[in-house]
Amino acid sequence: MSAGGGTKAIVAALGANLGIAVTKFIAWGLTGSSSMLAEAIHSVADSGNQALLLLGGKRSTRKATPEHPFGYGRERYIYAFIVSIVLFSVGGLFALYEAYHKFHDRHGIDSWQWVPVTVLLVAIGLEGYSFKTAIQESNLIRGKAGWVSFIRRAKAPELPVVLLEDAGALLGLVFALFGVVLTLITGDGLWDAFGTAAIGTLLVAIAIVLAIETKSLLLGEGASPEDLAKIEQAVLAGVGVERIIHMKTLYLGPDELLVAAKIGVSPTETADDVARHINESEARIRAALPVARVIYLEPDIYHPGAAAPPPATAAEPATA
Repeated sequence: MSAGGGTKAIVAALGANLGIAVTKFIAWGLTGSSSMLAEAIHSVADSGNQALLLLGGKRSTRKATPEHPFGYGRERYIYAFIVSIVLFSVGGLFALYEAYHKFHDRHGIDSWQWVPVTVLLVAIGLEGYSFKTAIQESNLIRGKAGWVSFIRRAKAPELPVVLLEDAGALLGLVFALFGVVLTLITGDGLWDAFGTAAIGTLLVAIAIVLAIETKSLLLGEGASPEDLAKIEQAVLAGVGVERIIHMKTLYLGPDELLVAAKIGVSPTETADDVARHINESEARIRAALPVARVIYLEPDIYHPGAAAPPPATAAEPATA
């Protein structure tokens, strides 16, 4: 996994969540708090998700094969999508089920009353550290983009996933603390049920956002307008290329961009000249945008009156 994959953030989140999950299960066993159980399952789901992200990053580095000639870079998208499903089903739906059960059995917290509050405060500190690490890693690559834009536009799925998970975990802990404290004050387990329901709703919402964003990556996203401009400038910077007739791009993985373009060349150029211009253009593209690793440039004679080619799909660049 590349540095952009945020391995440090994933490992930090995994370590924090494993430790937090154990303490939450102990607190739930001692107190019977549904908020603590929902949070414990949430931490288990998050730990599994981070393990999935690490596995996806490892598998995506496999070399290309005849069956998969463009490699396995998209495995990172697939595992990120699985993460959204796990978060929705294991985390969100379980918490909502537990809240429903608690609404019908509204017992308070009668023993070890200090345990859940202590565990939640410690967990908030650990999750805060994990969230801080994710923010620091994200700042290395997000540039001037806002956080919403970064999550929506990032091609490496790991950091947006960890950011949303950590943000959801912190909010979930606040909801759990709210429910537990009010339950301890009033003796009414209804507040514990409300806290659990809030956790479940939050996790379902985050899972839906993750699913939408990773679905877009799986379908195939092209380069950003800024990167398209860099490619165009690189192609037209040298001699021998009169124009770009049309161009399509596609991310084969977070660190590998496919560029397919039909370029207009002079009808007086020799085959050797055209081949040299293409090679020089490819070198300029890679210098301007290192992530552009797979480049196909097709030379053609531009005819102003010719009909424009039909739009190509993201995974199927237009051809002559």
